[in-house]
Amino acid sequence: MPRAGRTGKIANEEVIEGRNPVLEAINSGRPINKILLAKDAHGEHFRTIMALAKEKHIPVQLLEKEVLNRHSSTGMHQGLIAYAAPLSYYSLEELFQRADRRKEPPLFMLLDGVEDPHNLGSIIRSVEVFGGHGVIVPERRAVGLTPTVVRSSAGAANHLPLARVKNIVRAMTELKERGCWLLGADPAGETIWTEKFDLAAPLCLVLGGEGRGLGRLVKENCDLLVGIPMKGKVNSLNVSVAAGVLLAEVMRRRYY
Repeated sequence: MPRAGRTGKIANEEVIEGRNPVLEAINSGRPINKILLAKDAHGEHFRTIMALAKEKHIPVQLLEKEVLNRHSSTGMHQGLIAYAAPLSYYSLEELFQRADRRKEPPLFMLLDGVEDPHNLGSIIRSVEVFGGHGVIVPERRAVGLTPTVVRSSAGAANHLPLARVKNIVRAMTELKERGCWLLGADPAGETIWTEKFDLAAPLCLVLGGEGRGLGRLVKENCDLLVGIPMKGKVNSLNVSVAAGVLLAEVMRRRYY
């Protein structure tokens, strides 16, 4: 799915570290330029990756672990580093096309100012796992596609398109014009468990950034505000956890 050479590429080459991220990148069809593998690496993951590399004619270099340490930016390479063509950003139109190809009502996640790459990676992973069709982020004051995001997504970023928009409110208007209901996550909203919400309709779930929640204009442009019922003494959830809870409820109502 990801393509190199489109507007919005993040670098001429991207470093991917770790067994699952590298395996998912290969399986997604993303062009891999070469793989660095620790000489003492062993196990099923590595045998699978070596077999795929041979099948796809990807060069593999066997190196001492200390050499991989010098190439690693995260310190968490697990004996495996790949150099790949960069992931690209997609347009809203391409996200809708993805839903059309799957003959499903659109399910998007729009993030208003998420800045932590680990949160974005986790959200991308959840959206992909629960059958969503894409994530939308603003160009400014928000994290984009970085190696840490790709790694934190456990490779899901190789399979799920991410759109980056110049103006988040304008993007919300376009989503509405194309038939999407915008459900904003807000503690003051009515609980998402309420059956009156048609979660089988075309949806875009809107979540705010860490600590501050939804911005005023973004909140005003949502069709509905929904909350997650809580019983404990802590009255809030991490944005990536909240995203997973909301997506799980959408999936339950759509398919079960």
